[in-house]
Parts: sequence; C-alpha cells; structure tokens
Amino acid sequence: MHIFDYSFLDEGLLPAEIVNLTSTIAAFNAISGTRKDNNKNIYTELEKIARVQSVKGSNAIEGIITTDARIKEIVDGNSAPLNHSEREIAGYRDALDEIHTSHMQMSFSENLILHIHEVMTSIAGYDLSGKYKEEDNLILEIDENGRRKVRFTPTPAAETKDAMEQMILAYMEARDNPRVNKLLLIPCVILDFLCIHPFSDGNGRVSRLLSLLLLYKSGYDVGKYVSFEEQINESKDYYYSALEDSSEGWHTNENSYFEFMKNFLSTLYKCYKELDKRFSTVNGKRLSKTERIEQTVLNSVLPVSKAEICDILQDVSPTTVESVLGKMVKTGSVVKLGQARATKYVNAKYLKKE
Repeated sequence: MHIFDYSFLDEGLLPAEIVNLTSTIAAFNAISGTRKDNNKNIYTELEKIARVQSVKGSNAIEGIITTDARIKEIVDGNSAPLNHSEREIAGYRDALDEIHTSHMQMSFSENLILHIHEVMTSIAGYDLSGKYKEEDNLILEIDENGRRKVRFTPTPAAETKDAMEQMILAYMEARDNPRVNKLLLIPCVILDFLCIHPFSDGNGRVSRLLSLLLLYKSGYDVGKYVSFEEQINESKDYYYSALEDSSEGWHTNENSYFEFMKNFLSTLYKCYKELDKRFSTVNGKRLSKTERIEQTVLNSVLPVSKAEICDILQDVSPTTVESVLGKMVKTGSVVKLGQARATKYVNAKYLKKE
C-alpha cells in the first residue's frame, strides 16, 4: 500500500537540474509579474488566446478533437456543443473558467476535486460525474504488435476514498512546511493523483486542471497566458515516459518522483519561454522594427541568440537584427555573451542582478 509522504522535499537532496529549473522559473515569474502590471491590455489579449488553446490541448491529449473553428466557437460561448466530443470540450471550458476566476477562494480538498470533475463531465452526461470510480480500472497501452498490455494498476476502487484523503492530508502538511518549495510539491501530488486514478474517466484532464489550480495558488499564473496543456500535448511522449518512470514501484513506495518533477518543471519553463516570445510579438505590433528587436532582447529573462530573435521576428532581416544588437552592445543596454554561433545577448540589468 502506498504511503503518502512528501517529507523528502525538506531534506535538500534534490538533483541539480531540478534546483536550477526552479530558480530559472522563479526569475521568469518575477519578471512576468512586473510586465503584467505594466501591460494589462497585452496580457488580456494573451489570456484569450491561451484559454482556447488550453481547452483544445487538454482534450487533444485524450483524443477528444474537433476543428479549431468549432473549439473557438464553443470556448467563446458562441455555439452550443453539437456532439459528445464537443460536450466534453464545453465541460473543460467551464471547469477551466472556474479555476481562472475563483482559484484564490478554492481549497485543495476532496470536495473541490469532486466538484471540478462534476463541472467538467456533467454536460457530457457521465454516469459518475463528480463521484469516485465504483470499479477497479487499469491503465493500458498498445505495443508495436497491436496487443494491449497493462502499463499501471491504479488504486482499487474500494481504497480510493481513503487514498485521496491521505494524499490531501500529506499535501497540506508539506504545504505548511516553510522549508518545502511549493513548486516542487505540486508535481508530486499530481503524480499521486494519477496513480490513484480516482475516476472512471477524466483523470488526465482533472490532473491538468489541478496542476493549474495549485500553480495559481502558489503564485505561478503563466498558464493563464500560455496554455500549459498545449505544451504537454506537444511533448506528450516525454510526459507519458516521465509518468511511467515515476510511477514504477509506486504501490510499494519504491518510486522516484524526480522524472515527473523534471517533466512538470520543463513544461512550465517552456510556458514562460513561450510567454516571453508572445509578449514580444504582441507588444511588437505597436513598434518599429528597431524597437521590436530592442524589446525582444530587453524583455527576455534569459540570454537570446540572433537566430532566436529572427525566429520571433520573422519579418525582420538578420542583417537588421545584427545591426541593432551591435548598437545595443555599444550603448551598454545589453551584454554580449559567448562567441561565434554560441553568441547570445542579455539585458544588462538582469546580468547585474545575478
């Protein structure tokens, strides 16, 4: 039987890769907060885009798809769902909207998790909407020969309620420990939720909604402006591989959370990188080419290369980018790092802070 215990997060024995990712994400988050305060209209525009992409991405992971046009119509409330897949999409929209607007008033609890599942599934007419599974379930995969095999056996139905109670109590204990990094706690809880697999259907989608909820409550709201779900969908093979690695030995408490933690943090890091890129692009619509290049570098938390700038500003020539970068180095607004193809540029004030 699995024992829910996150005390290892208090021991300081974390892989360097995870520690470095956490520090980088914290820096991104601080800069994003300042930008948001000063550019509310841009962030409102980004939020509208991300809302549609989140609904699309999370459902696509589960094979629930329709056209982009129909998703936008449903998410924007301009059309009622016409079939089962579209009802699934509308349900995710409703649950996501509730988390976006009310996360600060939500407490991580059994009742909340059941409520999120009910909101997400009621439109689609689930028999067990907002209720735990009544029969044991299996997580299956299909091998290269088309044969089904059991990838993981979740917690039995008869033990699900107790397991959920224990998971939430362990989370609350770790959350209230000032020595535990709350950002690292979130993927551990999400992994345990997925291993319990408390619902007959919808577990993956609920796990992504819970990820957003816990991130928002911990002060990391990038998922409102860049779809966390879309980033998972773009690298879902990596996601499932990390999930499989970290769930091995889970029932006997021999599993390691680190692979799933790395995947979760890497996905969050990608969200911040994408936010960096989208902010520069949207903000750049109001600027000249020179100003757009300057803002792309100055608004980037991490060093960027000429090639990365050209990728963001595809209507600006590499010659123009190189010329503007040279002038910025001379004025001291940016610092040039590395040589030749490895050359990157960083806002001088960020370098000084480090």
